[in-house]
Amino acid sequence: MSGRIVIVGTGVAGATAAQTLRREGYLGEIVLVGAEPELPYRRPAVSKELLAGTTPWQRAVLKPAKFWADNAVDLRPATLVRAIDTDSATVRLSTGEVLGYDSLLLATGARARTIDTASTRVHTLRGQSDVAALQAAIDTGGSLLIIGGGLVGCEVAATARGLGAEVTLLNAGPGLLDRVVPRAVSDLVGDIHLEHGVVVENSVTTTRLADTAVGVTAATTDGRTFTAAAALVAIGSVPDTILAESAGIAVNDGIIVDQHYRTSAPAVFAAGDATTAFDSRRGAFERGQHWNTAMSDGAAAAKAILGHPAAPAEVPWGWTDQHGSSMQFAGWLHPHDELVVDGDLHSRDFLAIALRDGHPVGAVAMARPRELRATRTLIAAGDPWSPNASLDLVRAR
Repeated sequence: MSGRIVIVGTGVAGATAAQTLRREGYLGEIVLVGAEPELPYRRPAVSKELLAGTTPWQRAVLKPAKFWADNAVDLRPATLVRAIDTDSATVRLSTGEVLGYDSLLLATGARARTIDTASTRVHTLRGQSDVAALQAAIDTGGSLLIIGGGLVGCEVAATARGLGAEVTLLNAGPGLLDRVVPRAVSDLVGDIHLEHGVVVENSVTTTRLADTAVGVTAATTDGRTFTAAAALVAIGSVPDTILAESAGIAVNDGIIVDQHYRTSAPAVFAAGDATTAFDSRRGAFERGQHWNTAMSDGAAAAKAILGHPAAPAEVPWGWTDQHGSSMQFAGWLHPHDELVVDGDLHSRDFLAIALRDGHPVGAVAMARPRELRATRTLIAAGDPWSPNASLDLVRAR
């Protein structure tokens, strides 16, 4: 197969797609365009090693510049795609250049969700360009108010405490990571943060952020106020679908794709955090929001562009590191799922498997990476849970 494939987005989905195309034998032109000025990098490092300053930037880069040149990938950082014309199969770049494509892959990712405020002390953290300002705020102010108890909020809370800051975390949900892990594990995560001096306020909704004489103050629906030298808004992300929408491509909380990563426009594919796809196992459209999902999406989309058969959908998984504790999770967890625990939550050596209607649908683990991988296989198979045989199978792998 020859021609030109244009990939929009230099995150892990776009970068993985470019690598996969070459690995699968594609000999045509590949143009990888991204708004960020940096080489493609590991975004999970942003809230941990890069913010903490414990890892040099070069360690976060996926591949050095020489790799892209050696593999004939025309990498164009700091370049925006201004418009897509699906009729002429062209994209218009911020440089003024108009590029034709035989196939187009949209891997535009997501943007941080924000709260309207005029405060200059309020930050978001989505990419490498956000790190320096938040680092400076933590170093100079000594205290940080975090709005949101999801992965980014919890990881930054741990990192900021490691840097010596006083941290208050305001979480709208009943427990930390409550959208990612079952309630019992959420309670454990909360305990870990409390042990390390983080002030955690659950079931608190922030209504306003404003500058004061001493920093930034959050007002909440229950009438309380919380003040710190700086604040981080970490309330999730919004899929970046602006470019797709302007081109008339179907969007619904993400760029809609089928099992072959095709969009509603001819020769236009999409992958990663910007997409949503129908999951027949759950009977609903789902938007993946984890690093590993974006990576597997990028590889699968590249193969789909080349006409290769669709691979079975992977069970999503991810991980988080907080206060020196590492946790992995997989599948589709819900706070009210039945939980089967092998090991002990309090000792932080366990595998917790979530059951729904008698079937394993998710898992979370600490110090059990091998067992979690085996549980992903059980979830993918979709077989009913057997109290003895299923756990024996997980332990044996």
